Amino acid sequence: MVKYKKDQEYLLIIDNIMQNKKFKEMQNIKHHNTNRLDHSLKVSYYSYKIAKSLKLDYKDVARGGLLHDFYTEKISDCDKIKDKILLFSTKHPNEAVENSLEYFDLSEKEINIIKTHMFPIDYKVPKYAESWIVSIVDKVLSLGEFSKKISHKLTYMINLYLLFVVNIIK
Repeated sequence: MVKYKKDQEYLLIIDNIMQNKKFKEMQNIKHHNTNRLDHSLKVSYYSYKIAKSLKLDYKDVARGGLLHDFYTEKISDCDKIKDKILLFSTKHPNEAVENSLEYFDLSEKEINIIKTHMFPIDYKVPKYAESWIVSIVDKVLSLGEFSKKISHKLTYMINLYLLFVVNIIK
């Protein structure tokens, strides 16, 4: 996704976040078929474009979308399935808000965007149209990233099966 690199207005909005050393560490954390930084950039940029076209607060959307997964814990660090579910649904949005507030000044809307991006998996309902946009874009992109991850494995399994069948027929 190189398009955002050519959008100077978007780059100015997210510049102070992208310069943050702690935030940049997200590029080292796997997220579906990508890393958490790339995923967050996609959510941020596509949400920004939608909000801008709808004449909504695209600046808060760009920043909130970029920070929505700014948490440090890794799913692989969780031992129990219950801990993984909690991290995914309720814990990571709250940690992302805490981390974001530690490094950046956030508006009420940006906080809501981050805190509610897991709806409907989490019970926190988005308060603003901008929060809904980020939540929906996040789900769509996550589904696409996850399906790419599975499709490689599925293709591999199908190829193995076909090789097995072909060898049996011979």
